[in-house]
Amino acid sequence: MAEPAPGLDPAHPLLVALRPLLERVEGVLVPAGDAGPDDVRLEWEGATVAAVRLPGATAGETVADLQGLLDDVTRELGAPLGDLDRAGKQHAVRMLEERGAFQYRKSAETVAEALGVTRFTVYNYLNRARA
Repeated sequence: MAEPAPGLDPAHPLLVALRPLLERVEGVLVPAGDAGPDDVRLEWEGATVAAVRLPGATAGETVADLQGLLDDVTRELGAPLGDLDRAGKQHAVRMLEERGAFQYRKSAETVAEALGVTRFTVYNYLNRARA
Protein backbone atom coordinates (compact mmCIF):
# COMPACT_ATOMS: atom_id res chain seq x y z
CA MET A 1 0.00 0.00 0.00
CA ALA A 2 1.27 3.45 -0.86
CA GLU A 3 1.94 6.18 1.67
CA PRO A 4 -1.28 7.47 3.23
CA ALA A 5 -2.77 10.56 1.68
CA PRO A 6 -2.33 13.87 3.49
CA GLY A 7 -5.02 14.30 6.09
CA LEU A 8 -4.99 10.67 7.21
CA ASP A 9 -3.63 9.47 10.53
CA PRO A 10 -1.64 6.32 9.62
CA ALA A 11 -1.49 5.36 13.30
CA HIS A 12 -5.29 5.33 13.74
CA PRO A 13 -6.21 1.85 15.07
CA LEU A 14 -8.84 1.25 12.39
CA LEU A 15 -6.43 2.11 9.58
CA VAL A 16 -3.68 0.00 11.13
CA ALA A 17 -6.06 -2.98 11.42
CA LEU A 18 -7.21 -2.63 7.80
CA ARG A 19 -3.74 -2.25 6.28
CA PRO A 20 -3.20 -5.98 5.47
CA LEU A 21 -6.64 -6.26 3.88
CA LEU A 22 -6.13 -3.11 1.82
CA GLU A 23 -2.79 -4.43 0.57
CA ARG A 24 -4.43 -7.71 -0.47
CA VAL A 25 -7.28 -6.06 -2.38
CA GLU A 26 -5.12 -3.16 -3.59
CA GLY A 27 -7.41 -0.64 -1.93
CA VAL A 28 -6.34 2.95 -1.37
CA LEU A 29 -7.17 5.05 1.66
CA VAL A 30 -8.50 8.53 0.94
CA PRO A 31 -9.45 11.28 3.39
CA ALA A 32 -13.15 11.29 4.24
CA GLY A 33 -13.60 14.68 2.57
CA ASP A 34 -12.20 13.36 -0.71
CA ALA A 35 -14.42 10.26 -0.82
CA GLY A 36 -16.34 9.68 -4.03
CA PRO A 37 -19.77 8.09 -4.33
CA ASP A 38 -18.32 4.61 -4.88
CA ASP A 39 -15.78 4.78 -2.06
CA VAL A 40 -16.42 2.83 1.15
CA ARG A 41 -16.53 5.17 4.15
CA LEU A 42 -14.85 3.94 7.34
CA GLU A 43 -16.66 4.89 10.54
CA TRP A 44 -15.04 4.84 14.00
CA GLU A 45 -16.93 5.87 17.13
CA GLY A 46 -19.47 7.85 15.15
CA ALA A 47 -17.03 9.72 12.92
CA THR A 48 -15.83 9.05 9.38
CA VAL A 49 -12.08 8.41 9.66
CA ALA A 50 -11.33 7.80 5.98
CA ALA A 51 -12.64 6.00 2.95
CA VAL A 52 -11.39 3.09 0.85
CA ARG A 53 -11.17 3.35 -2.90
CA LEU A 54 -11.10 -0.06 -4.54
CA PRO A 55 -9.22 -0.86 -7.77
CA GLY A 56 -10.92 0.43 -10.87
CA ALA A 57 -12.70 3.22 -8.98
CA THR A 58 -11.85 6.88 -8.96
CA ALA A 59 -13.49 9.79 -7.26
CA GLY A 60 -15.24 10.76 -10.50
CA GLU A 61 -16.66 7.38 -11.46
CA THR A 62 -20.40 7.31 -11.04
CA VAL A 63 -23.47 5.51 -12.24
CA ALA A 64 -23.49 8.07 -15.08
CA ASP A 65 -20.23 6.54 -16.36
CA LEU A 66 -21.83 3.10 -16.48
CA GLN A 67 -24.88 4.56 -18.17
CA GLY A 68 -22.57 6.09 -20.78
CA LEU A 69 -21.13 2.65 -21.52
CA LEU A 70 -24.64 1.21 -21.82
CA ASP A 71 -25.60 4.03 -24.20
CA ASP A 72 -22.49 3.42 -26.32
CA VAL A 73 -23.23 -0.31 -26.64
CA THR A 74 -26.87 0.42 -27.46
CA ARG A 75 -25.81 2.76 -30.28
CA GLU A 76 -23.27 0.28 -31.62
CA LEU A 77 -25.74 -2.61 -31.62
CA GLY A 78 -28.47 -0.44 -33.15
CA ALA A 79 -31.29 -1.44 -30.80
CA PRO A 80 -32.35 -1.00 -27.18
CA LEU A 81 -30.55 -3.64 -25.12
CA GLY A 82 -33.83 -5.03 -23.82
CA ASP A 83 -35.00 -5.70 -27.39
CA LEU A 84 -31.99 -7.84 -28.33
CA ASP A 85 -32.28 -11.60 -28.67
CA ARG A 86 -30.31 -13.86 -26.35
CA ALA A 87 -27.19 -13.90 -28.55
CA GLY A 88 -27.35 -10.10 -28.84
CA LYS A 89 -27.60 -9.71 -25.07
CA GLN A 90 -24.63 -12.04 -24.59
CA HIS A 91 -22.67 -9.97 -27.10
CA ALA A 92 -23.64 -6.77 -25.27
CA VAL A 93 -22.37 -8.24 -21.98
CA ARG A 94 -19.07 -9.18 -23.67
CA MET A 95 -18.71 -5.65 -25.00
CA LEU A 96 -19.46 -4.16 -21.58
CA GLU A 97 -16.99 -6.54 -19.93
CA GLU A 98 -14.25 -5.51 -22.39
CA ARG A 99 -14.91 -1.84 -21.54
CA GLY A 100 -14.71 -2.37 -17.79
CA ALA A 101 -18.38 -1.87 -17.02
CA PHE A 102 -18.38 -4.54 -14.34
CA GLN A 103 -15.84 -2.70 -12.19
CA TYR A 104 -18.56 -0.32 -11.04
CA ARG A 105 -20.52 -1.02 -7.88
CA LYS A 106 -23.86 -2.73 -8.53
CA SER A 107 -23.10 -2.86 -12.25
CA ALA A 108 -24.60 -6.33 -12.72
CA GLU A 109 -27.94 -5.06 -11.42
CA THR A 110 -27.83 -2.01 -13.69
CA VAL A 111 -26.90 -4.07 -16.75
CA ALA A 112 -29.57 -6.67 -15.92
CA GLU A 113 -32.20 -3.95 -15.78
CA ALA A 114 -31.08 -2.53 -19.15
CA LEU A 115 -31.15 -5.99 -20.74
CA GLY A 116 -34.46 -6.98 -19.17
CA VAL A 117 -32.94 -10.07 -17.54
CA THR A 118 -32.02 -11.12 -14.02
CA ARG A 119 -28.70 -10.43 -12.34
CA PHE A 120 -28.15 -14.20 -12.33
CA THR A 121 -28.47 -14.22 -16.13
CA VAL A 122 -25.89 -11.42 -16.43
CA TYR A 123 -23.47 -13.45 -14.30
CA ASN A 124 -24.07 -16.48 -16.52
CA TYR A 125 -23.32 -14.38 -19.61
CA LEU A 126 -20.19 -13.03 -17.92
CA ASN A 127 -19.00 -16.54 -17.07
CA ARG A 128 -19.42 -17.56 -20.71
CA ALA A 129 -17.58 -14.47 -21.91
CA ARG A 130 -14.70 -15.10 -19.51
CA ALA A 131 -14.41 -18.81 -20.36
